[in-house]
Amino acid sequence: MSVLTASLFLALALSLLSLWLFIYLWRRSLDTLRDLRSSSQSRSTRYGQMTEQFMPFISDYPWDPGRFRFIGSPVDGIQFEDERVVFVEFKVGTSKLTQSQRRIRDLVRAGRVEFKEFRLD
Repeated sequence: MSVLTASLFLALALSLLSLWLFIYLWRRSLDTLRDLRSSSQSRSTRYGQMTEQFMPFISDYPWDPGRFRFIGSPVDGIQFEDERVVFVEFKVGTSKLTQSQRRIRDLVRAGRVEFKEFRLD
């Protein structure tokens, strides 16, 4: 094997090794980023779940907290007032309504809410 051939072989091997190392490190960084996003989302969800338990008791809450009933899902709760019943969804920061919550909001706005009595004899 000539010196030139050996040099080309070594250069090719180093190039392939460098490419493999680059791809490996790139994938590891993507995995780390995905894990960080998941962890951040999980913390955000837990924070929101804890916060919504106390929201009726903050000073800015517009109704009597004693008349609020927490249900958790698909909306956080129901506020019972003398002249109306209010579905309440608490949000913190930049969180948005889920598709299910938007559908419920739209049904309420359209007047598609009923009261039914279910009785066992």
